[in-house]
Amino acid sequence: MLLDTPSLYFRAFYGIPESITAPDGSPVNAVRGLIDMIATLVRHHSPTELVATMDADWRPAFRVAAIPTYKAHRVAHGDVEEVPDALVPQIAVIEQVLDALGIARLEAPGYEADDVIGTLTHRAGGAVDIVTGDRDLFQLVDDARPVRVLYTVRGIRNLQTVDEAFVTGKYGIPGRTYADFATLRGDPSDGLPGVAGVGEKTAAALITRFGSLGALLDALDGGATDGFPAGSRTKLAAARDYLRVAPAVVAVASDAPLPEADLTLPQKPRDPDSLVRLADQYGLDSPLNRLLEALGQA
Repeated sequence: MLLDTPSLYFRAFYGIPESITAPDGSPVNAVRGLIDMIATLVRHHSPTELVATMDADWRPAFRVAAIPTYKAHRVAHGDVEEVPDALVPQIAVIEQVLDALGIARLEAPGYEADDVIGTLTHRAGGAVDIVTGDRDLFQLVDDARPVRVLYTVRGIRNLQTVDEAFVTGKYGIPGRTYADFATLRGDPSDGLPGVAGVGEKTAAALITRFGSLGALLDALDGGATDGFPAGSRTKLAAARDYLRVAPAVVAVASDAPLPEADLTLPQKPRDPDSLVRLADQYGLDSPLNRLLEALGQA
């Protein structure tokens, strides 16, 4: 089980009141929420391996070099992401709690958590569950392995299971072509413009007709006219520079440099003394006890 940890702690932060505080009055809503999310996931899904993936770089240089608008609307200043002031100090606490528990926490310099997930999925020999609220990771679903996304849009207790059939049913495309579809459609939440004038329906029709973005571009560059919805060929030709670089931005990496780590789900804390200190300092006894109980029963 691979956790898109930033997606989860942002969800916890916005879903739980900031009035949930530590003894010193500092907010711990995201910390408590994430701990309870992990407890629920372990209890209901019993993974044998669990990884909390992190953003070492939320806006990697290679993506910005290709498409300068990539996540530009979320920049606070310089290369710093716009994050609520009450959440910033909680991220360090989350990292300390995960380390004390012994839950693998992995990141790769110059890459996002999505890329860590893509790399671990690529390396995995068996089934993989990816827990995220980010549609970008739909591109990894693969029924043959199987790889599926447990999508948090309806909450951690009401996860949507995303497999190839889900992708086909929702978007009308072959189940493993989400990245190609998203490249054409664009994604305002990530600052990806897509092809001007090509919306979701046209993008789906194009990917379904040609099978992949690569085949579509071969047809476009080869002068073919058949199979292009009315007006779309001109729009695609005008966006050729974007389409040349966008696939590498949209695709999650499968080769991010990751350190060696024990991914085994811990049955007991790696550092009990540190965990007790963190529980006392931040008032985390109840959620940590729930998580420890879930780990002990896994």
